[in-house]
Amino acid sequence: MKVLAFAASNSRKSINKDLIRYTSTLLPDSDVDIIDISDYEMPIYNSDLEDAHGIPEAASRFLDKIAESDALVISYAEHNGNYTAAYKNLFDWASRKNREVYQGKPIIMLSTSPGASGARSVLSLAVESAHFFAGKVMASLSVPDFFKNFDRDEGVLTNPEMVAQLEDALSPLQQA
Repeated sequence: MKVLAFAASNSRKSINKDLIRYTSTLLPDSDVDIIDISDYEMPIYNSDLEDAHGIPEAASRFLDKIAESDALVISYAEHNGNYTAAYKNLFDWASRKNREVYQGKPIIMLSTSPGASGARSVLSLAVESAHFFAGKVMASLSVPDFFKNFDRDEGVLTNPEMVAQLEDALSPLQQA
């Protein structure tokens, strides 16, 4: 199975990127392609720009990556209870090219944050809206208290209960 994985964050120090890298190690029978959304930077979406210049090529490249995959694993960073501006902008441009951004792919949605909520607000938004964009959410998991549950030096989730929950969340992909 070809899995496209990414953090919905453009921060070089993103803990969601750490979670994605670790999660990819739990999919040993899959070909996991981890992308960085920073490679898809575009101007802030507005209809005037679209009318004047069309949809940026980066939106097409992002959609092509999704099209080439069998499944998606996304870890959402939360900014003020919502998507990061970088991800929202990429998603907005991509949806102008193809409203069905997720293209019917099965998705495992994750989130994490340093706090006890584990970015549950943005994860809830993502899960609840995915079907509008042809996404099939198979499972979702919020990892709270990132720095208590993850060893950044080793790149591993250290809380056995969280590891088990993550493995359970990934099981629909491994069974496919």
